[in-house]
Amino acid sequence: MSEPLLQLNYEDMLKAGMHFGRKKTVFNPKMKKYVFTVKEGVCIIDLLKTQAELGIATEYLKKVLASGGLVLFVAPTKQSVDSVKDLALSLGMPYVVNRWLGGTLTNFKIISGRVKHLEEMERQKKAGELDKYTKKERLLFEREIKKMDENFGGLRKLTKMPDVVFVASLKDGALPVHEATIMKVPVVAITNTDSDPEDVKHVIPANDRSKKSVDLIVEALKKDLTAK
Repeated sequence: MSEPLLQLNYEDMLKAGMHFGRKKTVFNPKMKKYVFTVKEGVCIIDLLKTQAELGIATEYLKKVLASGGLVLFVAPTKQSVDSVKDLALSLGMPYVVNRWLGGTLTNFKIISGRVKHLEEMERQKKAGELDKYTKKERLLFEREIKKMDENFGGLRKLTKMPDVVFVASLKDGALPVHEATIMKVPVVAITNTDSDPEDVKHVIPANDRSKKSVDLIVEALKKDLTAK
């Protein structure tokens, strides 16, 4: 396996608070191997292991993408939305930000049908087929397009079941991880010390509550995965 093109700088990781896990009271014992110590009741993540696991996860994602695979990027927290959406767009991959629609994977045909309906409505608008309607009807039509785009816009590229689901917070991404597990789709996830990593193929142990921490990881992924 080749070395990752980019290794996160240890000092930058510290400045981003990437090492701060959750309180020991909510600690999941299955994350023990990623914890360096406990300080003032807070689990401190071993950043050397974060570096290593990020490198392994990156290589895995690179292989999937190189073979024409589809990665669905999921940002279930407000601090992960901007960077994850940017990463997905830069790779031409599907994404879900903020709210996961139940059934995105387990009822894939229905969700796919909604995406097609959105695209048909957009086509009608572009072709001027709304001109025959009243101003109020056109306004309602455009509102529906806007609402559907918010819900389904990021899934336009999801033309088939994804080969991998990347989740920016395992704890907050419980529903997409559950659906991916049911559909036997591998998961790569940023994982804090309060999470159960059992259903995840590649864990990136890190503080998922800090925007700086998440942005640093996602930016590292972007630089490596988009490198020619």
